[in-house]
Amino acid sequence: MSHTCFRPITILLLILLTACGNQEAKQQQQQAERAKHVEDSLKTAREKALLEEKKKKEEEEKFLLTEENAIPFFFEYQKEHKEDKVRIYTNKGNFDLDLYEETPYHRANFIYLAKKRYFDHTYFHRVVKNFIIQGGNTDLITTAEKRSKIGSYLLPPDTKKGFKHHRGTISMPSSDNVDNPHKLASPYEFFIVVTDPGSYHLDGNYTAFGKVISGMDVVDAINNVPTDDGEWPMRNVVIDSVRILR
Repeated sequence: MSHTCFRPITILLLILLTACGNQEAKQQQQQAERAKHVEDSLKTAREKALLEEKKKKEEEEKFLLTEENAIPFFFEYQKEHKEDKVRIYTNKGNFDLDLYEETPYHRANFIYLAKKRYFDHTYFHRVVKNFIIQGGNTDLITTAEKRSKIGSYLLPPDTKKGFKHHRGTISMPSSDNVDNPHKLASPYEFFIVVTDPGSYHLDGNYTAFGKVISGMDVVDAINNVPTDDGEWPMRNVVIDSVRILR
């Protein structure tokens, strides 16, 4: 048989192979284009998310709490931020708190300040033997700077929920402002009752908004540090940080 009869078949095979090759190349190109499109879309989405996050952060940094907006702010904040367990790390040891849901503004305020890292590197600046330890302030300029970035505001008392100042109770002191007849609370500070069984003369005047659930021995150790005549510890009792427990 003549070899010439194979030429049409050979040519046909070449055409088919070429067509398959072209089709495969086309598919690869389409896949590459789709992959690039997906990558571009993801990149755009990431850039958009980063831009939105940056914008949100800038807005948060510009936001200041005031007497007018504090309560509306914490009213909304407490709806989304339900955390109620925190750990206070100090140079004397750590202890844990349970914050009451029934005092939403005071709980939300404490959680907010903890997340803003306000309490980091503040002190237990007032220690009254067999009575209380009070924290949230320092003689450092950095503490005043942090307050200026968060805002100037007070919180109304919330004393009708039935919580008493038992031993281990965390409560919020009144502001030192002279013009404060309603005993509005100083939101940046707190005190913990050490008296056994409690300091019930404080009930009705100060808002109890949580209690120590672990590490009361650390609270007692802080209450036993030497102090000067102004009830300030002779050696600073440092709050290293306050962190939310999940």
